[in-house]
Amino acid sequence: MPYEPPTHSVERSLRATTGAKIVAGVDEVGRGAWAGPVTVCAAVTGLRRAPAGLTDSKLLTVKRRTELAAELRTWVTAHALGHSSPQEIDELGMTAALRLAAVRALEALPVQPDAVILDGNHDYLGAPWRVRTVIKGDQSCIAVAAASVIAKVTRDAMMAELGVDHADFAFVDNAGYPSPVHQAALAELGPTPHHRLSWSYLDALPRWQHLKRARSAPETAALEASGQLGFDI
Repeated sequence: MPYEPPTHSVERSLRATTGAKIVAGVDEVGRGAWAGPVTVCAAVTGLRRAPAGLTDSKLLTVKRRTELAAELRTWVTAHALGHSSPQEIDELGMTAALRLAAVRALEALPVQPDAVILDGNHDYLGAPWRVRTVIKGDQSCIAVAAASVIAKVTRDAMMAELGVDHADFAFVDNAGYPSPVHQAALAELGPTPHHRLSWSYLDALPRWQHLKRARSAPETAALEASGQLGFDI
């Protein structure tokens, strides 16, 4: 399906309006998974022309995404990854865990950005970072698209490795998301050490409900305010 290639328009705008010289694009993957970490990539690209075919990782085939990630790792000016574990997600709630992973990625960059472009409409990063949120930034912004591809390929490889010891869950295919095979394995075998135990999927598994952990108080309050309580995010 045809798509408009991403550009540097947001980066240029931030440079012009804020004086930012270094702008990082940030994107996450794994937010809605039932197992595995949430992974964030921060990428700095400068204003160079993007590799051909760069776009949101979800719009690419596995083969093309993997090839592009290898190219991007040497093409970007700098990039770094941050992760929050399932245990951190259960303890902190997704919003705080997502921020933790993003801060880990940003602080691991060899150059600190003057501004950050976040995919979506919610600034989960906050102060002291100067943040610009962009809906579908992974399709429209080169730096965010690059972060999207690197994050996705990195996390998929992590989940494939975790799946070696948990073959019944087919993590190599579903990356911890609720595929039919994954759901069937959960019902039969129960959650692995890599599953998020505060997620609502356990409500539908009477045999394993005793393992469920309560959501963190801040996360519960945020979900109540947004009307999402009871849904995995």
